[in-house]
Amino acid sequence: MTDHITISDGENGVRLIVIDRPQKKNALTGAMYDAMRGALEEADASAAIRAVVFAGQPGVFSAGNDLADFLGQARNGFSDAPALRFIRQLARTDTPMVAAVDGIAVGIGATLTLHCDLVYASSVARLRMPFVELGLVPEAASSYLLPLRVGRLKATELLLLSETLDADAAYALGLVNAVMPADMVVEHALAQAARLAALPQGALAASRRLIRGDRERVEAALEAEAKAFDVQLQSPESQQRLQAFLSRAKPA
Repeated sequence: MTDHITISDGENGVRLIVIDRPQKKNALTGAMYDAMRGALEEADASAAIRAVVFAGQPGVFSAGNDLADFLGQARNGFSDAPALRFIRQLARTDTPMVAAVDGIAVGIGATLTLHCDLVYASSVARLRMPFVELGLVPEAASSYLLPLRVGRLKATELLLLSETLDADAAYALGLVNAVMPADMVVEHALAQAARLAALPQGALAASRRLIRGDRERVEAALEAEAKAFDVQLQSPESQQRLQAFLSRAKPA
């Protein structure tokens, strides 16, 4: 585990995973990815944990990868990176997952919601997927899941042009279930997760599999993205873009 991921289990069968690194806008490190992956694996292995909620800090869900940490972790290739291990677990997790998105949700902060069964957003939520801007490709099977959800043309706009979605636009596209005040979103997500946890577990699991469709296609898309991501990560254009971003991010 890590100090920047807080995990708590309620008596109602709901596990809350909180991304807790507000000084870095909840940017995710390898250790944080591993902690979240472990929390999902434990949920699947436990009869007591019947739903999981992802949340961030007030005003920030996650700014995505901590790029400095990510580049260090990915020197041996993206296939060995903690980020990809977490993404694979997202696709495989059988426990229902709910996201409570408040503020910015960038990169994996946005794409992880595509794997959640329910997504609730605060009125100030902002989703953005700037992979191509950084010389990379989409991840977390978003190149497959997002067109299914919003159509190919809109998905192209979001993934290639890195357009920002506000909460109302995300709701209109069917990417979130509801938009509400920031001080209500986590409480509401927990309440909905508790409703899932209280359902007959066999019927819930079978229905979830039917709704989510072919897991093999999702995993195939995820692995194809990972290969392309690995190639792009080593490319001069990506290295230049990433280094330029890191230079701008450093305080003067």
